Amino acid sequence: MTGKRYYLTTLGAWHRHAARFTNSHWLALNQAAPSDTASDLAGDDATPILALIEGDEGAHLGLEDDAAFEALPHPLAQKPISEAAQAALAAYGVATDATMFDAAEAVARVHPLLRHRVF
Repeated sequence: MTGKRYYLTTLGAWHRHAARFTNSHWLALNQAAPSDTASDLAGDDATPILALIEGDEGAHLGLEDDAAFEALPHPLAQKPISEAAQAALAAYGVATDATMFDAAEAVARVHPLLRHRVF
């Protein structure tokens, strides 16, 4: 069985674990403008990203053990995201004390596949 979870990480850390993911989508967070393309960042492993990662329990446990990944609250938990996450996502309209659901809706305006969905 697979599950989905949002993480803050870097492109390089994402690459280290990508083979274990069933599916994944990400958005670069230090772009000059939210409309910049991922191809502009293809070689920069230090680029911070918001990732929606689908994988089995082993994949998610591996990410939790990696200090380069900050696991974000479940979107339906009604728990605010961390201050670091809010600061990283502020350019996309994520307000202070936003939940992960709020953040996912905000970044979905730029990358629709990051919207929270239940199937």
